[in-house]
Amino acid sequence: MSKTEEYRIYAIGDIHGCLAELENMQARIKADLAARPHLKPLVIYLGDYMDRGPDCRGVLENLMKANTSALPARFLYGNHDSYPKLFLNDPISLHGCRYHWLDPVMGGQITLESYGAWGAKPEKAEAFSDAFSDVYPQAHFDWIEGCERSIHIGGYFFAHAGVDPTRPLDQQLEYDLMWIRQPFLSFKEDLGAIVVHGHTPVDEVENHGNRIAVDTGAVFGRKLSCLVLENEVQELLLEPSGRAPCPVIAGA
Repeated sequence: MSKTEEYRIYAIGDIHGCLAELENMQARIKADLAARPHLKPLVIYLGDYMDRGPDCRGVLENLMKANTSALPARFLYGNHDSYPKLFLNDPISLHGCRYHWLDPVMGGQITLESYGAWGAKPEKAEAFSDAFSDVYPQAHFDWIEGCERSIHIGGYFFAHAGVDPTRPLDQQLEYDLMWIRQPFLSFKEDLGAIVVHGHTPVDEVENHGNRIAVDTGAVFGRKLSCLVLENEVQELLLEPSGRAPCPVIAGA
């Protein structure tokens, strides 16, 4: 069996409400497939669809229609994607974070605005929880809660944030899959598969050999990145030059 189980996988980093960038990347994937047809294409979205960016609702509505017979897709659950449920269940709590979801650092107020609930602030959390509940469609809630926590295909393991290096891949905790940074980011040894992840923004896609970081900070004015995996191939889908190699970082 090949490293990707005969799939060609397109892994897309954190979107955070950047609908235009998402649509552009989807068009580039379709163009790549038109130029290089493949029998088993698969798009994997690495999570964090919500918060900070200008059109969180538009991103969700796009992704809810993105899994088609012509181009199958699978969707991971990011830490920011967990916040609508957490906020609706308990609007006051920080839920283990240093900041409230409605703090500008977290960007939850931008998510509420995309659904028509304007002016949200942490000190008005209870009132805006009610307002959000009124405008957040049950179908959106159900779709995002149905996103996968991890995906294991051949020699690759896909998780939003990463994995706990002390645990086997089939025994990972949901919290770590969504939130972990250390000791995962500094771990240099074999992880049981090459872990493809987002969550921690980098300037360019970073291939460390045992893990590949794909969140290149689209919401911070950089770019949305897509890693292409096909058997032994590891490439980046670039514009306008097409594909480029994704080599392991020297010394990684």
